[in-house]
Amino acid sequence: MHYPWSPIAHRGPLRWPDGKKLAVIITMNCEYWDLVKDTSEPYYAGGPPMLPDSLPGNVADFPNFTWREYGQRVGVWRLFKLFEQMGVPLSVTINAKTALERPEIVRHAVDRGWELVAHNYEQGELLTRYTFDIAKERAVIDATLAAYEQVVGRKARGWLSSSLRGTPNTPDLLAERGLLFFCDYMNDEQPYLIHTPSGPIVNVPYTIEVNDFTFFHRRAMSTWDAARMLKDQFDELMRDSAESARLMSVGLHPHVSGHPHRMPCFREFLAHAKQHPEVWWTTREELAAWYLQHHEQHIG
Repeated sequence: MHYPWSPIAHRGPLRWPDGKKLAVIITMNCEYWDLVKDTSEPYYAGGPPMLPDSLPGNVADFPNFTWREYGQRVGVWRLFKLFEQMGVPLSVTINAKTALERPEIVRHAVDRGWELVAHNYEQGELLTRYTFDIAKERAVIDATLAAYEQVVGRKARGWLSSSLRGTPNTPDLLAERGLLFFCDYMNDEQPYLIHTPSGPIVNVPYTIEVNDFTFFHRRAMSTWDAARMLKDQFDELMRDSAESARLMSVGLHPHVSGHPHRMPCFREFLAHAKQHPEVWWTTREELAAWYLQHHEQHIG
């Protein structure tokens, strides 16, 4: 795979449909973690823990496991309700094991017409483990896509690697399987094409910067600090989009953002953003399909 080096100031102007200026995608990461792994090595679960002392994979870590499971049992339903009330769609990422073990979450998203994005097989199985074993990486991707199709009822159109830990082969393998978009690369505020032997795949950037792991846990922001940060991010991108359209990506996790005291943060941000008619509340699939048809005037 390869993608072009392209400073944003040197590109053609990007325009969204219907004169919209700023695309906003809120990603809800609905992930599944195994309680134990068949290994004595420390188990990195594909995301920051609540208690930092790592245990061997074959030893049950109930504090961290149940903290994460709170998101599946309680947090995700509170967030789903909030976004429904605010009239804002979600882009929901799911591990294969989320689909198989927590199908209620998938059915809820499907029933509301929300986007579902394939997100690896299990959250703690990072593709980087198979950097030098392309056959094994291909097998993990294929198993993930098969479980997705089985539970969702359609083929996956896009991919986000767990912990964003893909390999140089990942875009090639996804394009080989006919996927439209990829989300691992966070190096832009606009989509762009990744070129593979099977044709282009659209990178629709995800974010760690505007992500609840970062602002609530890594930086220990308060609810109101986070709301202000989200509004500032939105306002600055809206100003930038007067010259060329932008994408605002927000990454959330139910076990982090789904607690009651954090609801005012998202309620305040969404109310602020919804005042602007220039916002394109879209999905990655819709954005990627549009971009494939219009990229020639952007990054040739």
